[in-house]
Amino acid sequence: MKFEKSCGAIIYRKQEETEYLLVLNKKPNQPGHWGFPKGHVEAGETEQETALREILEETGLQVRLETDFREVIHYSPAPGIEKDVVYFLATPSTNQIVLQQSEIADFVWCNYEQALGQLSHQASKTLLIKANDVLTTR
Repeated sequence: MKFEKSCGAIIYRKQEETEYLLVLNKKPNQPGHWGFPKGHVEAGETEQETALREILEETGLQVRLETDFREVIHYSPAPGIEKDVVYFLATPSTNQIVLQQSEIADFVWCNYEQALGQLSHQASKTLLIKANDVLTTR
């Protein structure tokens, strides 16, 4: 059994209402998949380092991670492969988005309801619900 691990974040900003950043994946195995920025852990990296690097690579954004929110999605992307994806909450400390053209086709800032409707996978929707619950109870 092969094990993979990725890390990323649910990036949000406070406008008139809270908005969430979604990215449209264009990797061959996930075309048209709307989700959150994430990527594989490289040798020697911590989860936080991976999340920060992947967010910067995919979106051009520098963010502040909120490590008190840490959720793991576990699934099997292919036979014989198990994968964990660790997500944190994050707020952008820069504003200009520059997409990684090789992996990301598009992005959108959405309010909570729009994001729930846009996300491709139920696990991502469940993750957003948890994140939104945390943010609305602060």
